[in-house]
Amino acid sequence: MPLGTLDRTPPPFFRQGPSALTKLALCSALALLMMVADARFKLMQPVRASFALVLHPVQRLLLAPVDAWDTLGGYMRGTQRAMAAEDLAKRQLSAQAERLSRADALQAENDHLRKLLGLKPSLNVPSIPAEVLFEAPDPFSRRVVIDHGATQGVAAGSPVINEAGVLGQVTRVYPLSSEVTLLTDKDAAIPLLNSRTQMRNAAVGRSDGTGMELRFLAANADIKVGDLMTTSGLDGVYPPGLPVARVTVVERRGDSSFAQVLLAPIAQPDSARHVLVLLPQDRHLAAKREAEVAAADEAASAAAAKASARAAKKAERAEKAAAKASGAAP
Repeated sequence: MPLGTLDRTPPPFFRQGPSALTKLALCSALALLMMVADARFKLMQPVRASFALVLHPVQRLLLAPVDAWDTLGGYMRGTQRAMAAEDLAKRQLSAQAERLSRADALQAENDHLRKLLGLKPSLNVPSIPAEVLFEAPDPFSRRVVIDHGATQGVAAGSPVINEAGVLGQVTRVYPLSSEVTLLTDKDAAIPLLNSRTQMRNAAVGRSDGTGMELRFLAANADIKVGDLMTTSGLDGVYPPGLPVARVTVVERRGDSSFAQVLLAPIAQPDSARHVLVLLPQDRHLAAKREAEVAAADEAASAAAAKASARAAKKAERAEKAAAKASGAAP
């Protein structure tokens, strides 16, 4: 065999090349260079985007069973929640229908008793819906600003309520906004009625702005924790029967003739967003009285006009009769 045809390359075991340490250093340097280049110059971003674009269908395909399982589980859970919510809504609707029927019966009975006793019907106070814009920047008061003012018919002294109960009272009115002093303000006061004992008292805001308290209440007064305090309606501002607060603390001291009673407002001012501004009760009564007087004057003027018209017709008939009689006399 000719020597030129022999394979002179050494076998792999005896083949010489760079050492493992050299290869490690070279690969480390190359990786470090690529990381620095990618961090500074974003050289690998197109390559990374190309790989992500190519692998995206594969990822979606592999995630399809997981997504399908999650979708099926979410559908089943959503169906169960919807069925539970429907059952709860049906129960609440039945309870509300029962309460509404009782309320209608009580309202009819109340109207009948008022007519029987000759009392005036209960007032339907007009209201103006408004939205709370922000809290007043004064750190020493508890006030909020609403988006309705004198242009929309808001008047100073108007009560402000929400779906829970009384929030406060309008103290300043601007053309397009108004300031509402909350019941927890240290300068706020409201007459209350204990719904359990029908005892009247006045509540004021605490100095720290965290709640309300009853002052100058006798130590032996019949009041308990949990009693509901409503508006009495005796001040001519707040309509009677609106929920205001509940008694949270009753402290009777032996060295004092007065009890310390703390109240928690039912309507939380921090969570109030939409409110109703009521017309003050005295102004509503005055407006109602003016409307009744105007209606009576209008009815009287209409009756006088009818009477004058009848008298004119009678006079005309009398003149015609006299004319006929004078014509027939000759």
